[in-house]
Amino acid sequence: MDIAKEVDARGLNCPLPILKAKKALAELQSGELLKVLCTDAGSVRDFQAFCKQTGHALVEQQTVGDEYIHLLRRR
Repeated sequence: MDIAKEVDARGLNCPLPILKAKKALAELQSGELLKVLCTDAGSVRDFQAFCKQTGHALVEQQTVGDEYIHLLRRR
């Protein structure tokens, strides 16, 4: 997969990872991928709700150690 942009939101708590992702998505073209790195466990549910509300696609969510990786496709 070709990641267009990556956001490092490690160490940040809700709602900051969502706000950083929203800003980054606004800079992408339709269909491009955004990777977001988080350490907030609540980000898993937050990104599911965010994508449902905004229409962006939640392509993948992974947990690697104490990090949560979210892959979003811009609508």
